[in-house]
Amino acid sequence: MDEDAGKLLVVDDEAELRALLSRYLGGRGYRVRQAENTAEMDRLLTREHFDVLILDLMLPGESGLAACRRLRGAGETVPILMLTAHGDPVDRIIGLESGADDYLPKPFEPRELLARIEALIRRQRMLGAQHHQRPEHTVHIGRFTLDAERRELRDGEHTVCLASGEFALLQVLAANRGRALGRERLIRLADGPDAEINDRSIDVRILRLRRLIEDQPSAPRHLVTVRGTGYMLSLP
Repeated sequence: MDEDAGKLLVVDDEAELRALLSRYLGGRGYRVRQAENTAEMDRLLTREHFDVLILDLMLPGESGLAACRRLRGAGETVPILMLTAHGDPVDRIIGLESGADDYLPKPFEPRELLARIEALIRRQRMLGAQHHQRPEHTVHIGRFTLDAERRELRDGEHTVCLASGEFALLQVLAANRGRALGRERLIRLADGPDAEINDRSIDVRILRLRRLIEDQPSAPRHLVTVRGTGYMLSLP
């Protein structure tokens, strides 16, 4: 990594783990800030920009899960990597549904955490490069407008909050509208060629997007499932 690889915020109530991650990630070129609860997290997010938020699911007071939902609801788009002591796949799904971009159960190898952080930052930079390289282009999805230039999804004058992974997926579907894409292909296009293949993560993002843009999420008109293939953006 570069000497200044980026800036991270670690939110965990275990002081020993915060210190360990700060030393390890700091030794890899990252600037690391720490918070033991979401109140401290909020103060730091208000004052500083972070490339990735590493958020423990189980925190005293407001949980990481509730904080993730609140941040996304308030329009915060920082990539969120959620940590939890629970390895149940259901916990992963709940975390992703709440707006997290990735999920890592404890205990974990520091190198795996580093790889996931690097993947999130690569995706953000790739989206930023696309933002600067592409001409202005908008796609209308029902009453919504996807603006690739501004990286916004708007409902009239209102901007809809999307996690970075959700926006990346919707942008890929919009660029290939009318064409069915498999889950693995969607992951590669939305998250980058080195992304971990996890079909369920795409399903969760599609579910969240349907809840946001479909009048009837259980009977979608736009984000449709193509049996035996994957998903497609249909613009009837």
